[in-house]
Amino acid sequence: MRRFFIAGNWKMNLDRAGAVALASAVAKGAVEVGAVDVAVCPPSVYLDAVAQAVRGSAVCVGAQNMYSEPSGAFTGELSAAMLLDLRCKYVILGHSERRHILGESDTLVNKKTHAALAAGLVPIVCVGEKLEEREAGRTADVIRTQVDGSLAGISADQLRRVVIAYEPVWAIGTGKTATPAQAEEVHVDLRKLLAARYNADVAEGVVIQYGGSVNAKNAAELLAQPDVDGALVGGASLKADDFLAIIQAGVELACGR
Repeated sequence: MRRFFIAGNWKMNLDRAGAVALASAVAKGAVEVGAVDVAVCPPSVYLDAVAQAVRGSAVCVGAQNMYSEPSGAFTGELSAAMLLDLRCKYVILGHSERRHILGESDTLVNKKTHAALAAGLVPIVCVGEKLEEREAGRTADVIRTQVDGSLAGISADQLRRVVIAYEPVWAIGTGKTATPAQAEEVHVDLRKLLAARYNADVAEGVVIQYGGSVNAKNAAELLAQPDVDGALVGGASLKADDFLAIIQAGVELACGR
């Protein structure tokens, strides 16, 4: 059975003291999470401090990005081994901001995904359409292209260790949120796509998060959808009370799954 997975993507926010304080508050509040997995993904410069702050708690740590090579002359990049050395369990790959602001391609996301899996990290592979693509009725095509490219060469066994995050670009940081029905529709399509590519059992086991202006007020309704298995939370994850409320929504719903 799929477990809810709530992850906070802190993006390029906070200072060291703020990151430690936030991580400590989340760790303190996330005591009885039951069947819900929880992670925080701070800026890379604070990974070590945050990992220490949540050590021994139910909260895991993830990175916001990594490079596809194990080492070498890649100025400014971080390898999977470096993230593991900082006690990371997860790494976000292919986030829309990296795709559309920094120009990352499906091919590069795919290389990173293979590298993360080979090292033992759990990749959170992000997919999602822009507003003009949704309005043109191209959501399914865009998602299919991103999945095919980002997961190229990933075996069924490897896919069991991958988390997918559906993040409609038009809903990230805009205050606009896909309706629960819109989110569920894409999640169902994603699962069908995975079933066709692999098999139904594998597809049913993949955790698919929703991301895009998730907050304490809309989390329960979004998480109540049968194929929405959690949330990749942006702005709301920067406030401990809001993030914990989202986690609690998952805890309350987990019993009914």
